[in-house]
Amino acid sequence: MGMYFEDFEDAGEFETAGRLVTEADVRAFAELSGDRNPIHLDPAAARQAGFEGPIAHGALGLAVATGLANQLALTRGSLVALVGLSWRFRGPIYYGDEVTLHLRVSAKRSTGNPARGLVTLAAELRNRRGEVVQDGEFVELIARRTPREGP
Repeated sequence: MGMYFEDFEDAGEFETAGRLVTEADVRAFAELSGDRNPIHLDPAAARQAGFEGPIAHGALGLAVATGLANQLALTRGSLVALVGLSWRFRGPIYYGDEVTLHLRVSAKRSTGNPARGLVTLAAELRNRRGEVVQDGEFVELIARRTPREGP
């Protein structure tokens, strides 16, 4: 079972295992999304745009980040919903980059529903060189272990 709203009080920071982003991942995402921009698929086009080679879609990086967060199982059985997201794209993710997700509890607050609360997790997606390639916040609605009294 994952963490409940109350457990995030002094939860601190979390780091995931690495996830390799492959050419096959990028090509599959291009097919799924319909975004076949050459900077994602063609080495010459990517270099012409100023990159070392083809880069992953920004949205693919975000999708990988949410998958890595899920693998931590922090909120398994207690997550009600992802209710908000802010995200920035800081640098490229190249074929063969291994990324990890670093999470930190940045805020929590009660809601009008005594059985739930909001937890904000600051997130950084980093490549193997430790560079932040994407970052932002996930706002999650989390069940309480014991509903509080009153509205």
